[in-house]
Amino acid sequence: MPGIAGVHLVHLDPHEDPRGSLTEVFRRSWLPEASEVVQINLSRSRAGVLRGLHFHREQADYWCVLSGRAVVGLFDLREDSPTHRRKAEILIDTEQERLGLYIPPGVAHGFFAETDMTLAYLVDRYFTGQDEFGLAWDDPDVGLTWPSGEPLLSDRDRSNPSLEEALAHARRSEP
Repeated sequence: MPGIAGVHLVHLDPHEDPRGSLTEVFRRSWLPEASEVVQINLSRSRAGVLRGLHFHREQADYWCVLSGRAVVGLFDLREDSPTHRRKAEILIDTEQERLGLYIPPGVAHGFFAETDMTLAYLVDRYFTGQDEFGLAWDDPDVGLTWPSGEPLLSDRDRSNPSLEEALAHARRSEP
């Protein structure tokens, strides 16, 4: 398990037969504390891409890597959490096992694509940009260990603020 309160790793069991397989990737009953899913997004990344770190005050994510291998980095920003400021790194490799990953609001998240990969992520809030925050993927105060020190980053992720700057900004932006 990831070791961060509220984060759940779901082992997805394929049902195989001579034609191939069928895998349930999400069931509402697996995450009774989660809100209703309202949007599903599909992200494709080339090997060497790092996306993140991102976080939301209100939105939860449920990730399912459909193909490829990724290192997921998590960091608990929730001040009232028993795992506040704890990090976790999880390898998800679809050649080994299919996994679902539930990430509650307040947990920063990102991933490094070790291979070309496709990620489906389900969210419980429509995207508006109002609940989108970021922090530096390589901030030493976060302390995540990524497979590469020189990943391919978006301009946004390259310019994300430090942990302390991100937290200060998020507090100022609270409703």
